Amino acid sequence: MSCNEGRYSAGSIFISFLLGGAVGAVLGALLTPRSGPETRDRIREQASYVKGEATKVADEVREMASELLEKSKEHIEQKKAILESALEAGKEAMEKEKERLLSKIRKEEEEVQEEESISG
Repeated sequence: MSCNEGRYSAGSIFISFLLGGAVGAVLGALLTPRSGPETRDRIREQASYVKGEATKVADEVREMASELLEKSKEHIEQKKAILESALEAGKEAMEKEKERLLSKIRKEEEEVQEEESISG
């Protein structure tokens, strides 16, 4: 059973309750004074009941896992979109800064050439 900050999940509690009930039912069937065939029939009934309940729990857990997987996929897609957007914004900012610096370098080169032509 998983424990998250001292709390057990609903599925864990439900499984524990189900297993406790199954053990109690089997013990009750075994400890009740009955004939051998009656006891065996009762155990078969309880086993069938427990099997059905276990199938229900398994289906519920499968459904919860599926929902969690879908939510996780959606969350990952959202985070991926945010990161892609940030990356694109970073690329654009880098390109603008590159253009600004190249423009500044060209301007400084022109000023140096003008000074050389004036002095030379």
